[in-house]
Amino acid sequence: MKKIVFLFCLTLSVFTTFAQQEKPNVLIFYVDDLRAELGCYGSETAKTPNIDNLAKDGVLFNKAYVQQAICAPSRMSTLTGLRPETLGIYSIFTPLRKIHKKVVSMPQLFKKNGYKTVSIGKVYHHSVDDKKVWTNYFGKEANSYVKPENIALMKRLKAEGVKPLKGPAFEDADVADDAYKDGRVSNYAIQTLKEIKDDKFLMFVGLSKPHLPFNAPKKYWDLFDRNSFKIPSRKKPEGMYRLALSKWGELKGYYGIPKEGDLDDELTKTLIHGYHASVSFIDAQVGKIMQTLEELDLRKNTMVIFMSDHGYKIGEYGAWCKHSNAEIDVRVPLIISRETNYKKRNTGKTSNALVENVDIFPTLVEVCDLKNAPVSDGKSITPVLNKPNIKWDKAAYSVYARGTKIMGLTTTDGDWRYTEWRNSTTHKVLEGELYKHKNSLVSYVNLYGNKKYKKVEKRMKKLLEIQFPSDGKAFLQHDIPKKNNIIFFKN
Repeated sequence: MKKIVFLFCLTLSVFTTFAQQEKPNVLIFYVDDLRAELGCYGSETAKTPNIDNLAKDGVLFNKAYVQQAICAPSRMSTLTGLRPETLGIYSIFTPLRKIHKKVVSMPQLFKKNGYKTVSIGKVYHHSVDDKKVWTNYFGKEANSYVKPENIALMKRLKAEGVKPLKGPAFEDADVADDAYKDGRVSNYAIQTLKEIKDDKFLMFVGLSKPHLPFNAPKKYWDLFDRNSFKIPSRKKPEGMYRLALSKWGELKGYYGIPKEGDLDDELTKTLIHGYHASVSFIDAQVGKIMQTLEELDLRKNTMVIFMSDHGYKIGEYGAWCKHSNAEIDVRVPLIISRETNYKKRNTGKTSNALVENVDIFPTLVEVCDLKNAPVSDGKSITPVLNKPNIKWDKAAYSVYARGTKIMGLTTTDGDWRYTEWRNSTTHKVLEGELYKHKNSLVSYVNLYGNKKYKKVEKRMKKLLEIQFPSDGKAFLQHDIPKKNNIIFFKN
């Protein structure tokens, strides 16, 4: 009798564990402007011990790509599983629900499947998107300054009617973490985890740094010797298309930043220093939240995803922004750590599989066994999680619109990046770009049209046309980038 009872209990335990494995919690760290340069990605300057530890407990994707290198479209794509060209939204000015009332988003589906859905910090670019489908909501805050002199400066600029109202591009106040917004985000995440620990949950933690301004507590600035930072080449790629790069992005609007010309070396070092300090600041927040998961005994049944909405240039090509199809802007860090009681043998692995942020939604649909999932432009990457070295997609794709008439389409095979700038209606190719990126995020020579690389160009063009046929339909455009939002480089 005792043996039967024992077997029954063992069977019940196995069934319970299996059920937990089928329906894990999900915690997603969604970071703004974070390029694929962290300690775990081989950076010689970044100091990110907590993110590095997460990579040791999961699969690090070395070739992960966003579908557009700008906040709003990129985040909409991740949260809907639909590409920007499917949604028809390419700029930051239009919220998802202004155009698409019935598109089923990730939090909507999770909520319909019985999950608590939590949004903390910057998740969508527009806070109002899908607000009703979050069971817990802590919105993003405005940029904040702590130093008295900067607070006084902001009051003066506001009184003078300065628009857009932006203060200094960096700050290093000697304060606690929660004096700045990402510190408050982590506090709220920890509080919320304690409140919902007995529920199934999908939690997004949107960390706004290292987005400008580079404001972080002084202790994170003190981790670095500013003189150790190298000044990147300001050289523009030879033979690049005249609209390929945006010149300044957000930086030019900040107080004390020159409006024209390249930044001098001292200011460049300070800004690079600030970017690194901001990354270490958000790394510390990741560490606090992960520690809470452990303390609440939630880690064993929580899938953790660490990801970014796009990359960022910190002086490369003389630019300080994203807003392009360049490798440095569309390649992003992505780490996925399965719940610790499942597939433990695949922790600490690196995958070179070409994956995309649009794949996250369908992956979670499979892992969490969600019912009534919508059609997605991405596909589940669970086979890669199970076998990180498995052969996978031959290419990843991104887009960047230049107004209503020109669409930039780009693909990578992991080593080469090929881009076509086409007429948005006729698909006529206006110009092309071919760059080698096997060992670097940057490349300085456009090899498009070079006879030596004719075979490479032909192969990459075929890959591009799989996603973007040259005889395809005109690109759907519900939202057009405002002309004053972009300043272009010109050859």
